[in-house]
Amino acid sequence: MRQPSTIKSIGDDAAVLQPTPNKLQVITTDMLVEGIHFDLMYTPLKHLGYKAVVVNLSDVYAMNALPTQITVSLALSSRFTVEALDQIYAGIYAACELYGVDLVGGDTSSSKKGLIISVTALGEVDKDKVVYRNTAKVGDLICVSGDLGGAYLGLQLLEREKAVFLSHPDVQPELEKYAYPVERQLKPEARKDILDILATYDIVPSSMIDISDGLSSDLLHICTQSDVGCQIFEENIPVHTKTFSLSQLFKMSPITCALNGGEDYELLFTVHPKHLSTLSDIYGLSVIGRIVPAEQGRKLFTTDKKGHDLIAQGWKHI
Repeated sequence: MRQPSTIKSIGDDAAVLQPTPNKLQVITTDMLVEGIHFDLMYTPLKHLGYKAVVVNLSDVYAMNALPTQITVSLALSSRFTVEALDQIYAGIYAACELYGVDLVGGDTSSSKKGLIISVTALGEVDKDKVVYRNTAKVGDLICVSGDLGGAYLGLQLLEREKAVFLSHPDVQPELEKYAYPVERQLKPEARKDILDILATYDIVPSSMIDISDGLSSDLLHICTQSDVGCQIFEENIPVHTKTFSLSQLFKMSPITCALNGGEDYELLFTVHPKHLSTLSDIYGLSVIGRIVPAEQGRKLFTTDKKGHDLIAQGWKHI
């Protein structure tokens, strides 16, 4: 570290600075590239602007911090009109309004091909409340917010409908029945509400990460950086009924989608076992396993009670 104010740099959901004695500042950046992270054939520009902000705010919340400001940089080719730019910024401002953050700067540049959006988010957290990935303890409960696998299956549906349209332009897409997983892909939300709930019960997670690469990959990040093992249980992993139905349509295992899909932007965190009864009463939170010594491995126990090694297959972009 070159600067004494830099507490933590690359390697977690956000960097951590210390501008004052009692507050830490967190900083995180994400870039979305056309053809890699999104396809404009089925991604509305307003949704894209909104999502570009949300994925950064999710990283801030994963540090148990509150976002305060963002900067946005865009590179666009000549095929994008002023009206298209307005749509992107309409989504950006909608996210800023909902999450209470200020857009304080950025840049716009030309691009020879396609669209690139880069967002940097800043946030603040009390010095004694910041949460990292490398601080999980043996005996901790493993918890996850919301439900998993929806964004991945929403992407599969959008890709299928794109293929149908390219072959038969007169055929209208069939998305209404599966609006929930489609929205999980196109317009995710960051889980500020989870931090509010935990604060109400005076619970500070021992470690935390947002689920951008899939439950398996992101849990392994915590285990690797904390030098611990884990045991999670298939029957405890939350999957929405609409996600389950869509997995059956594609003849895919919903648990596999939850483990290895991505872009759910739920919070995965560990807490002391003394909070079990409290967590069990909180709607929208699931206790899916526990942290164990590293020598016990990192395992998923299926409904037949067999243990399987977790594999970091991770999120595969379009």
